[in-house]
Amino acid sequence: MDATNLPDYVVWLLEPGSYDHPVAEVQLIQTHISYVLIAGDYVYKYKKPVDFGFLDFTTLDKRAHYCTQELILNRRLCPDIYLDRVTVNAGSRGFELDGEGEVVEYGIKMARLNEDKMMGRIVAAGELERAHLDRIVETLVPFYESAAGDDAIRTYGRPDAVGFNVRENFEQTESFVGGSALNREQFDTIRSYAETALADVALFQRRIDAGRIRDCHGDLYSANICLDEPVHIFDCIEFNDRFRYSDVAGDIGFLAMDLDYHGLEDMADYFVEHFAAASGDPTLLDVIDFYKCYRAYVRGKIGLFTAADPGLDQQAAAACSDQARRYFLLAERYASDASSFS
Repeated sequence: MDATNLPDYVVWLLEPGSYDHPVAEVQLIQTHISYVLIAGDYVYKYKKPVDFGFLDFTTLDKRAHYCTQELILNRRLCPDIYLDRVTVNAGSRGFELDGEGEVVEYGIKMARLNEDKMMGRIVAAGELERAHLDRIVETLVPFYESAAGDDAIRTYGRPDAVGFNVRENFEQTESFVGGSALNREQFDTIRSYAETALADVALFQRRIDAGRIRDCHGDLYSANICLDEPVHIFDCIEFNDRFRYSDVAGDIGFLAMDLDYHGLEDMADYFVEHFAAASGDPTLLDVIDFYKCYRAYVRGKIGLFTAADPGLDQQAAAACSDQARRYFLLAERYASDASSFS
């Protein structure tokens, strides 16, 4: 592994001997905002000191705060997985985990999930069944019923609040237009569709009145689901409340979009219809395509951001750029297929 662009503490954490539990080898996974280290029976996650506007991890205090938030929020669905906040300390003998010297970095320690049961692997192997989706629905329905949905949270369902998030995506990706992942026609088509959808004020109000705006997960797709017993849905959004305070359809649309992305359109339709029936939410079907388009564009944006990370090797960056291209094509398809919003 090329450690040239990695922080010193991450290079240290790549050594199996850095841990106080058995570790044969350490695997590093990078996202646009995190270093994730798989070490033995545990996973350690550290935040990169980045500022994308919608998140700001640039100071140690902010990273410490959001690590605490990550524990609190993810324990709603995974109380047995999110174990503790940890530190990397610099002492006289070098770095230590949870040591007594100066705190260099904060992170999260998690129990390692069964990789064979990860939804992404099951999807890739062509083994996803409706029974898997039934179990996800059985987990999600009570989660949303018990999730916070007070007056302050309900304001995030208004079209101006939803539109702030949607338009931010276009602002943050416009400089990438004309590259290999996103062309001008796609950009204009998707943006025009989004603006048309956001103009339907009455529909957004019906969703608010029905109590469908909740403190949701915010990042609900196959990469964050483990189909073991019980189902674990992890890695929710902790860094910005406005991405988590949303219409439940924003979460459901994310996973449905993800299934579409993997060519499982029938599964996506089944999931949406089953969730709508199980949760007593028929008007979810009126907004689901809008949120699918929104989520596809978000994933495309993240792919662009990750590909531009100087710490990523060339092959990984190219793969992220290609993923972004495919997500933008999917968002364009949703926008082009929509004859109307409602």
